[in-house]
Amino acid sequence: MAYNTTNFKSELKKVEEWLSKEYGGVHSGRATPMILDNINVESYGSFMPIKNVASISIEDPKTLRIAPWDKNQIKSIESAISAANLGLSVVSDSDGVRAIFPMLTTENRTKLVKILKEKLEDARISVRQERQVEIEKIGDLSEDEMKRAKEDIQKCVDDANQNLESIFAKKETEVMN
Repeated sequence: MAYNTTNFKSELKKVEEWLSKEYGGVHSGRATPMILDNINVESYGSFMPIKNVASISIEDPKTLRIAPWDKNQIKSIESAISAANLGLSVVSDSDGVRAIFPMLTTENRTKLVKILKEKLEDARISVRQERQVEIEKIGDLSEDEMKRAKEDIQKCVDDANQNLESIFAKKETEVMN
C-alpha cells in the first residue's frame, strides 16, 4: 500500500501560496494593487483593509489610484499608506489618493532581491518543517513501506522547492528589469 501524501502536498501548496502573496507585496517599480493588501485604514472607529473602504485601480504603470467611497476617508487612507513605509509617494486630491511608485535604482533592486531571497529561505524552512512533521506521522509501517513513504515525501519536497525557485526566479526577473 502506497503512503498517501495528499494532505502533505496541500500543506506544501500553502507554503507556495504564502510565498506568492509575500512577493506580491514587494514592489518592483510597477504599480500593483497587491502592495496595499496589508494596509488597514481607520474607518468609523475600527480598522479595515483599504480594499474595503475604497476602489483601487492602476492609473498608469507607476501610479495607483485609491478612490474612497466616503471622501472623508481620504486623509486616513493617505496617512495609512505613508505609515506603512512602502517607499511610495502619496498625493491626495479631492477625488482620492494617488500612490506613486518611484523608479528603482540598481542598488534598490539589489536590496529587493536580497529580501526576496530571505523570503524564499523562510519558505524553504517551512517546507523542511512540514517534511519533518510528515515523517513523524509515518509510524506503523514496515521497513520497506517506510522507505517508500520517505521517498514519496522527499519527491514532494523536491517538487515544492522547485516551484518555490520558479516563483523566486519570476519575481527576481520582474524586479531586475
